[in-house]
Amino acid sequence: MNTLYSFRRCPYAMRARMALRYSGVPVEIIEVSLKAKPAEMLAISPKGTVPVLNAEGRVIDESLEIMRWALAQNDPDGWLLEDDARIAELIEANDQGFKTHLNRYKYAERYPEQPMEVYRAEGALFLQRLDELLTDREYLLADHPSLADIALLPFVRQFAHVDREWFTQTPYLRLQAWLQRFLESDLFTSVMKK
Repeated sequence: MNTLYSFRRCPYAMRARMALRYSGVPVEIIEVSLKAKPAEMLAISPKGTVPVLNAEGRVIDESLEIMRWALAQNDPDGWLLEDDARIAELIEANDQGFKTHLNRYKYAERYPEQPMEVYRAEGALFLQRLDELLTDREYLLADHPSLADIALLPFVRQFAHVDREWFTQTPYLRLQAWLQRFLESDLFTSVMKK
């Protein structure tokens, strides 16, 4: 049996759980307390971060690798878009740039060099880019969800939840609709159950 060490609210773990659920790969999910990480998890992945997948003895401890592994097993709706290079570019922009702005915005007290609004404005540039991608379709890169949508979703959700009132008043109406569709989807709600 495949085992996934996860933490429910971690955006990296969320995206891994969604890909595993979508692909139909059977997996036992072990919810990890970040204050008391299981010895079994640390034995196979000493870095101690979630998610960690033990796939029949193969250890994968990066969320994007877990997602790609799951989709290699089964990708019924074509999330990989025939390995469209735009997927990798968007995910890199999210993971390397937007995530930094998100952390500074969410935990602005830890970064007193700038007011929270500066960090929010920096992150909002990425939100604007995503909103523009949604101009002629409901998903970022195709007429159906792709790996990019699922990989970015938890981070956009987290950014929106820092100040929900601010987010609902932004001009990013297409992005707001995109986020709401996913938050109400069976895929998302099923991986977020306690």
